[in-house]
Amino acid sequence: MTTASETVAPAKAGVHAEQIWAWLAEISDPEIPVISIVDLGIVRDVQMAADGACTVTITPTYSGCPAMQVIADAITNALQAHGLQDVRLQNQLSPAWTTDWMSEEGKAKLKGYGIAPPAQQVIDISGLHAGAAVSRRAQPRLTVACPNCGSTRTEITSQFGSTPCKALYKCLDCREPFDYFKCH
Repeated sequence: MTTASETVAPAKAGVHAEQIWAWLAEISDPEIPVISIVDLGIVRDVQMAADGACTVTITPTYSGCPAMQVIADAITNALQAHGLQDVRLQNQLSPAWTTDWMSEEGKAKLKGYGIAPPAQQVIDISGLHAGAAVSRRAQPRLTVACPNCGSTRTEITSQFGSTPCKALYKCLDCREPFDYFKCH
């Protein structure tokens, strides 16, 4: 974001998508400021048109995510501050965002911030078809490591944590509560 004393220089000719990805990686998620929107997997694509227009495709972490307008504004402001005047945002809802899109660096940042990162990959259901028998066996208990002490002796306290994409857990060893970023 520029102030009145700053001027926005026009983008240099030949700005490449790689440079834009780097600029976008500097934008923090408004709900979890330790992780960037790129590490979170919200930014899906960047396209530069011959006329200098930049289109950024983003996918919300879940439908109705209240942070998406803040993220869209941050993207537009950041790219315009780097001289890209024609910034276009495209919201892509399908395929739906998944925690599998988070970078390993992002997951490490979550853990360092005190939020347990997703403990497993999302289950691939693409092979299921209508009429297929679905097992009603109990699913194995999810092992979530405490981001504070590393213990796996944890238990869920609530399916919903500080945001809908997180659950609230507590550690049975260090007794600290913590958020867990749910797989989805």
